[in-house]
Amino acid sequence: MSPERGPVLLVNLPLALCDVSNVKDIPVTALDGSALNLTDFTGPLLVVNVASKCGLTPQYTGLEELAKTYGDRGLTVVGMPCNQFMGQEPGTAEEIATFCSTSYGVTFPLLEKADVNGDDRHPLYAELTKATDDSGEAGDVQWNFEKFLVNADGEVVNRFRPRTEPTDPAVVSAIESVL
Repeated sequence: MSPERGPVLLVNLPLALCDVSNVKDIPVTALDGSALNLTDFTGPLLVVNVASKCGLTPQYTGLEELAKTYGDRGLTVVGMPCNQFMGQEPGTAEEIATFCSTSYGVTFPLLEKADVNGDDRHPLYAELTKATDDSGEAGDVQWNFEKFLVNADGEVVNRFRPRTEPTDPAVVSAIESVL
């Protein structure tokens, strides 16, 4: 006979306070406002905070190259516009989509604009920023175009700081290792 249990208190914690083992389970919204389920992407993800008016904006070219080169093998590049760094992504969703498609031919999914640092950071970034870079540093995103590689199981396996080009051999090698 087991001892009687008292009342159970169920607590609904904000997702950002929970330990999430699969970042693909975190709800996201596409740039057009529709719901997007990251688990629909069965392969690895390269998640990047992006901006249209940044010195690193030309990295869109490399991101699109990765999307085209590795998309057939399962990689999905996912961009999350962010205006936290010197207001370098001030546009509306429509302006961002138009800029990305006409200026860089972006075909990979873009999420709704969101914060990646601070109290209002998106829950996806609350998890991503727990990952360390190659020097062992975790924490806040440093600038636009920080890259997080997530394996097919939803685990963050690599983090690349903003100045690391998308086609840098370290990024390419990491992507190939999870395909």
